[in-house]
Amino acid sequence: MTTIAVTGHMDLTESTVPLVQEALRSLLRVYNADELTGVTCLARGSDTLFAEAVVEAGGHLIAVLPSQDYQEAKVKPDHAPAFNRLAAVADVVIMPYDTANRDAYEAANGELLKRADRLVAVWDGKPSTGKGGTADTVEQARDAGLPVDVVWPSEAQRGA
Repeated sequence: MTTIAVTGHMDLTESTVPLVQEALRSLLRVYNADELTGVTCLARGSDTLFAEAVVEAGGHLIAVLPSQDYQEAKVKPDHAPAFNRLAAVADVVIMPYDTANRDAYEAANGELLKRADRLVAVWDGKPSTGKGGTADTVEQARDAGLPVDVVWPSEAQRGA
């Protein structure tokens, strides 16, 4: 069994989405469906694209939600259909925080890494702008000795 966690940018441009989707599909092709588990927080952008690729590959999905109010507080109406569809097929783990905040996000990222054999980072390689961003999660994974696969196609871009 291989358990792969994901971290990545939420603000991918529209033209970047299909590039990242194909890169994730390609990365996951080497795993047998019955031996693949994906772990994600189901945030918009990279987390959702990864979750969709895991489901498409026939793998098992675990969703680690940072707080009790995460869906109501942080899932915007345009993202809700994908979030709900993926949460419905995942084993959902809710972190013991009432409110979605920086501490809850950091704890959720720690839980992702605890469960993982490796990390996929949809990451432009730049430092985090705040505590607990993609770069910080990559650094924590590397410090813990987890292999990290960085996915950032050459034409990928982040939006505003």
